[in-house]
Amino acid sequence: MAALSGVRVTDTLFAGLTTDRLVQSYRILYTSRRLDDREIILKRQSRIYFQISGAGHEAIGVAAGLALKPGFDWVYPYYRDRALCLTLGVTPEEMLLEAVGAARDPASGGRQMPSHWGHPKWRIVSASSPTGTQFLQAVGCAEATRILKGEEIVLVAGGDGHTSEGEFWEALNAACLKRLPVLFLIEDNGYAISVPVEAQTAGGSISRLAAGFPDLFLREVDGTDFLPSCQVMTEAAAYCRAGEGPALVHAHVTRPYSHSLSDDERLYKTEEERRLEAERDPVEKLGEWLVAEGILDHHALSIIQHEAEEAIQQAVDRALKAAPPAKGSARVFLYSPDVDPASDAFAREPDYSGESKTMVDLLNACLRDEMRRDARVVVFGEDVADCTRVENLEKVKGKGGVFKVTVGLQREFGSERVFNTPLAEAAIIGRAIGCATRGLKPVVEIQFFDYIWPAMMQFRNELATLRWRSNNGYSCPVVVRVPIGGYLGGGAVYHSQSGEVEFTHIPGLRVVFPSNALDANGLLRTAIRCDDPVLFLEHKRLYREPYNRSRYPGPDFLIPFGRANLVKSGDHLTVVTYGALVHRSLQAALQVEKARGVSIEILDLRTLNPYDWEAIAESVRKTSRVMVAHEDCLSWGYGAEIAARIADELFGHLDAPVGRVGAQDTWIAYNPQLEDEILPQTADLVRAMERLLAW
Repeated sequence: MAALSGVRVTDTLFAGLTTDRLVQSYRILYTSRRLDDREIILKRQSRIYFQISGAGHEAIGVAAGLALKPGFDWVYPYYRDRALCLTLGVTPEEMLLEAVGAARDPASGGRQMPSHWGHPKWRIVSASSPTGTQFLQAVGCAEATRILKGEEIVLVAGGDGHTSEGEFWEALNAACLKRLPVLFLIEDNGYAISVPVEAQTAGGSISRLAAGFPDLFLREVDGTDFLPSCQVMTEAAAYCRAGEGPALVHAHVTRPYSHSLSDDERLYKTEEERRLEAERDPVEKLGEWLVAEGILDHHALSIIQHEAEEAIQQAVDRALKAAPPAKGSARVFLYSPDVDPASDAFAREPDYSGESKTMVDLLNACLRDEMRRDARVVVFGEDVADCTRVENLEKVKGKGGVFKVTVGLQREFGSERVFNTPLAEAAIIGRAIGCATRGLKPVVEIQFFDYIWPAMMQFRNELATLRWRSNNGYSCPVVVRVPIGGYLGGGAVYHSQSGEVEFTHIPGLRVVFPSNALDANGLLRTAIRCDDPVLFLEHKRLYREPYNRSRYPGPDFLIPFGRANLVKSGDHLTVVTYGALVHRSLQAALQVEKARGVSIEILDLRTLNPYDWEAIAESVRKTSRVMVAHEDCLSWGYGAEIAARIADELFGHLDAPVGRVGAQDTWIAYNPQLEDEILPQTADLVRAMERLLAW
């Protein structure tokens, strides 16, 4: 661009910025505001479908962008970070492509709302709508940078309302524990929709509450004042880059527009409050300062504004002509387009050696094999290390998980690849997402399935959606290992529940549930080598059962997902099952066969998403009778979907109703006799088989 008349050309620095950089910064601030204004008009014309603005946040956003290395550092933005993203390199046209939901939208290909920023080229990680989930992922990203010996820092931004979420505090704690290079930017505009900061944050100041965290660089700044914002952000980034630890910048900004076009701030903000906010407008303040300092005159300021308006108009014209996502593309990038874990590439025969081993032994062997094969594999969670205090490692036997699945891994692979985390399930999953996005292969553990629920937001809205919502711009192929199930005698409500159906209902998430040691070994290896997030369920009762042992199958043994195991062939009834019900179904079948002179076929699904519909259909066509058995509650359980599909697609092949066996619709009890009454037993399976065969 040609030099503007009315611009003072000088090398003089203001807060480390040349006059040219200051002028360009004003251009970005002004462009950001006018993009908001244009989108508001487009929304009122029904040419876009949603709008949420970054107005009032422009100065701190540009300051943050100037403190980073675009395309090198990692950024986890929030929806008011339009100016930050413009500074990093996102163009007005790309932002308007988001607004119209175009196929060419680089953030999501038309799959997310506008202002859910994301751009792989600039390492802006796809933002989502849930409040505060990004903090933990940013910590995981920084953790991966540390493990990979990188020099990048990670910026994560949020509003003051975001800090009310527990995940913010979990992230801050984890970042300070490891002195990670994470720059937390809290853009405090005084409101979380209609709730003022004094009703969100004790004492009305997040920086005051965070002051006690060790090794945390903490600064408070007027985020509408550009030069002080630049100074503070530069210092904070330098602190992180030097390896001193994390930083938190508490920037006081304004929100001159309503929360979104679905909100009307006049319903809860007084006119006086709105007037005082207008007086702190960051765009007006920087423009006035540039004129007052003689860097620009009013004519040059007007030229910049006119050029920005023209550029926006041209971007609007192009965006409104952009094609929408193609019909039939709704499921594209739900899973990896490059690695299919259900393909023959994952069918590898075992090469047996040694003596028979338990499921625990072969899970441990698989983890060792994969950690030796791939240096990107890291293992973390609650109690998974041998000993957190490394200096004591040679003095103790070592824990290696409550069930000993990870025992010895820390000793072999070191504390950087195998480590314990705070007892915070959301933090385990959130950090794993960030690690995987950054390039590691996390295999993490939630100690008991019963305690997985604090992490549900990270599972459903983050882990399973990232590839799809970013249109394959980002992915997070995490493996989450979870002990599950009952039949323990004394496990009770919080150590014996099932609940796998809540996860099979989540698009984008693979769910695996082996019933024996050999399958556990082969399926875990497939889970680690595939490119999708996997929930790997390990039944606690099956960990050390004598009947399901196997010899070690070798380091390359793989079982494809979505392929059921034919446990037993039969002609008169099909039993579709998995987990602890496989062995019980086999016992029941042998009893019924002996009594009735029939043969019963048993299919072990092994993976629940995907599941082997072809094997089910083939078996039902042969036997004409079928029952589905699982340990979880009967009502609305996993078996209901299988039964419904059989009734829908195979009705003409049935000689009897589709049977179902499951647990009672209640919680698992502590008393062993009561637990036996609640969970399906062999006798329950026998009765169900007899009923269907007698039809």
